[in-house]
Amino acid sequence: MQAALQQVYPKGIFKTLQNSSFVFVTFVSLAAFTIYTCMYGFRKPYTVGTYNNVFFLGISYKVCLVIAQVLGYMCSKFYGIKFISSLNPNKRAWYIVVFIGIAWISLLLFAIVPSPYNLFCMFLNGLPLGMIFGLVFGFLEGRITTEIMGAFLATSFIFASGLAKTTGKFVSVNLNIQEFWMPFVAAGFFVIPLLIGVWIIKQTPPPSKEDIEQRTIRKPMNKADRKSFLQQFGVAIVPVVISYSIFTIVRDFCEDFANELWIETGYQNNVGIFAQTSTIMSLIVIVVIGCFFKIQNNLIAFKYAHYLIIAGISIAVISTILFNSHFISPFIWMVSATTGLYLSYLPFNCLYFERFLSVYKVKGNMGFVMYIADAFGYLGTVLVLLIKEFVQIKYSWISFFSLLFYVAGIIGIFLLFITLNIHKRLIKKLNIS
Repeated sequence: MQAALQQVYPKGIFKTLQNSSFVFVTFVSLAAFTIYTCMYGFRKPYTVGTYNNVFFLGISYKVCLVIAQVLGYMCSKFYGIKFISSLNPNKRAWYIVVFIGIAWISLLLFAIVPSPYNLFCMFLNGLPLGMIFGLVFGFLEGRITTEIMGAFLATSFIFASGLAKTTGKFVSVNLNIQEFWMPFVAAGFFVIPLLIGVWIIKQTPPPSKEDIEQRTIRKPMNKADRKSFLQQFGVAIVPVVISYSIFTIVRDFCEDFANELWIETGYQNNVGIFAQTSTIMSLIVIVVIGCFFKIQNNLIAFKYAHYLIIAGISIAVISTILFNSHFISPFIWMVSATTGLYLSYLPFNCLYFERFLSVYKVKGNMGFVMYIADAFGYLGTVLVLLIKEFVQIKYSWISFFSLLFYVAGIIGIFLLFITLNIHKRLIKKLNIS
């Protein structure tokens, strides 16, 4: 095995990564962060466009574009349940480049094809991009240092969203690029960093013997493996999937309609507001989640992950109450509420399911259970988008976002306590310590 790996990876890099945990964590974390940040450059710049005076079936075109892309992303997640969980690890890097290449071509078609027919181009854009998280996280999971690397990858969700929208805003305002061409042009800024990141992460050696002993072996899962997992843990997964779906819905609205909310609160001409707020949130989240690396006991870390998620969504609710009571400013509200939201959303992506598999010694991979949660999360996003458009209720973006935070908090906290109790019974039944 060692000899085979050295044929794949350059000797110098392979030896350094194997012998230095600091170099390994830094090397792989930055590569994962770079790749996922660049992926957002192909996914989110269009959201800073307003597409005013364009409608389809009576729905504003901006909402139609969001729905089209999320539908593609959702379909990708459902297919990814099988595709990512059963994928040969040697093909991950190649698929990352191919899938993002398809997404970029779809943005070119989006600029060329007239509306409303270019809605399909945005659907096509979402299809391959939904696979990227599973492909990247496959290089990170099942290691003692997974939380640290996963924290970098997960916080790229926040930073990348702000950077992608800032890039889109720059292309639109400073380069005066027409808004249908803006997503394609903005994505071009991310091509070279993406290729560098993929080359770097491709050098990642497999988990060590110590990693496997601490976190269990990670391997592709066939149909029988997936069925067995659901039979054993289905009851525990259902409330988690529902709560994660709710957090995903709120997170998606925060990303896709943040521009409208900032405009409503007086920040319409602030080009750097997205990068500014996302940087603050990223630093907070990466420190909090990364600290779980210090907790070697998988069972303790798994329990604390529940408490972190509950605390995060509680922060979002409390800050929303304070804002609506006029105790804090719109800027402080958005930073604190979205930071709390990400503290409840991101642990699922890099911590919760990682420790889940480790506690129960599941010989599989995180991609399977993560893509189940993601698939239903984006299904929920589509449903809420449609309800928001077709149910005629007068609302402001502030009141709509406030409602989302309240609903996510009440339901999410309730479901997390149910999940925690289910796992307590399972752990006791299986005599896990």
